[in-house]
Amino acid sequence: MSKKQKLELTWIGKDVRPKLEPRILIEDAEKSYCAPTRTSDADIFDNRLIFGDNLLALKALEQEFTGKVKCVYIDPPYNTGNAFEQYNDGLEHSIWLGLLRERLELLYRLLANDGSIWISIDDDEQAYLKVMCDEIFGRANFVATVIWEKKYAPQNDATWLSDSHDFILVYAKNKTAWRPNLLPRTEEMNSRYTNKDNDPRGPWMSDNLSVKSYSASADYPIQTPSGRIINPPAGSCWRVSKEKFEEMVADNRITFGKDGNNVPRIKRFLSEVKGGTVSKTIWFRADVGDNQDAKREVKAFNSESVFATPKPERLIERILTLATQPGDLVLDSFLGSGTTAAVAHKMGRRWIGIELGEHCHTHCIPRLRSVVDGTDQGGITKAVGWKGGGGFRYFKLGPSLIALDKWGRPIIDKEKFNPEALAEAVCKIEGFTYAPSENPEEYWRHGQSSETDFIYVTTQSLTLDYLAKISDDVGPNRTLAIYCSAFLGTGDEFDNLTVKKIPQTLLKKCEWGRDDYSLAVENLPLAQEEPAPPKKTTAKRGRKKTNANQPTLFAVDGTDENGDA
Repeated sequence: MSKKQKLELTWIGKDVRPKLEPRILIEDAEKSYCAPTRTSDADIFDNRLIFGDNLLALKALEQEFTGKVKCVYIDPPYNTGNAFEQYNDGLEHSIWLGLLRERLELLYRLLANDGSIWISIDDDEQAYLKVMCDEIFGRANFVATVIWEKKYAPQNDATWLSDSHDFILVYAKNKTAWRPNLLPRTEEMNSRYTNKDNDPRGPWMSDNLSVKSYSASADYPIQTPSGRIINPPAGSCWRVSKEKFEEMVADNRITFGKDGNNVPRIKRFLSEVKGGTVSKTIWFRADVGDNQDAKREVKAFNSESVFATPKPERLIERILTLATQPGDLVLDSFLGSGTTAAVAHKMGRRWIGIELGEHCHTHCIPRLRSVVDGTDQGGITKAVGWKGGGGFRYFKLGPSLIALDKWGRPIIDKEKFNPEALAEAVCKIEGFTYAPSENPEEYWRHGQSSETDFIYVTTQSLTLDYLAKISDDVGPNRTLAIYCSAFLGTGDEFDNLTVKKIPQTLLKKCEWGRDDYSLAVENLPLAQEEPAPPKKTTAKRGRKKTNANQPTLFAVDGTDENGDA
């Protein structure tokens, strides 16, 4: 394989890509929740819990949050062939890869340049997922594969080997810009430092003075205070030059043991070491918890339906400690029982959680309300000193902008889309930022794509006189895209206006009316049979017939594509 070639994972249907509709998010204030008072200036109230298909939800977030998410953690279905109550986790291999690929590409765009993504997975798909992530995030941005000890006791009913670990794949958006934080030092680490010689700089521990990377300038004999001559071990040398060594002796940074006769060692002072420690890639259950810990945490707020493989709060705490700072934005698009959101909230991080299953209501909401109230005493609560506070907003995905009426004609349902929601939806689909002007004289400013380019969405039928007035209001130094139900003229009469009809101009933009892209077999399309070759026919002269039942494209107010009622 040449240096220019790269490893690429292929699977059946890889080139089949959905055309996602950018949905709007609608808040349900009755399900949103916040503390009655602010406990500190660090309280965060604008966290988001989103109920709906996570692929559509990620698309809905794309415009506002691209490049703003500091850490993504996801725990997708592992595709093990086991039927879980909360997930259908037995998808065919190629389908699993395709569905996960779509989500990972959106997550890549949402990540900040100095952000990272952490993905839980097991042996069944880990190798394939790794190659696919190399394609999406870039092989150069692969950080590590963490091994998490998820079980303690072996499974006696295992047919082959009892699996005791899962993997966590770690990628940076840009490895040159991302660095993990240090883990806090433990009491056990600090207990290794003592002060036997009453050094005024405080506790210290000794470190090896020799290194195996040989340098002639650092290969010299050392005489101990007792008169013993010591050379570095064969094939090694001292860590510092002779001059530097003498400076360290003068500064009492070298110890020769109680009797001054031992091999010299460097004194490392606790006051001078890093404020933390570098994380290893093997995480033991004693440090970050296991599946049993996680199940106990879930039972605390829902004892009737416990996930088969939940993740413990200490595991997520470890990830967020390494990947974020207080105030950073964390996203989990497979929220499950709500662990990531609960931990992020307790640690003072902003969060977005997405969940399609009904456990969004039976698990996530009760758990997060308990966190806000400060009544959740499990998980990391005591370790981080969490007392409650902040809140979250509950959103659901808005309906599809275009649906079919009873005659099969594409329309926009006025009952589902008031003028404001319609304007926001069209802005999102066309790539404009929804920002309606508060100035009544700028009624036509519903959104903008730049400082001089705006959009106006209306269900009216516009006359040439009305368009001329809008053109004058916009002025020569600004441009306006107008989306309306119908208009007179060609739409090109005014240099600063672009006039289009809805829904006709939007029909080819997306897949409309599809609400579920979830990783469940029953939601997948059936394979299409190969079409039969066309039969040879004899051409007949005459006028081409039209199908009287062929639907006409209807706009929002019931006019057809020609603007006629």
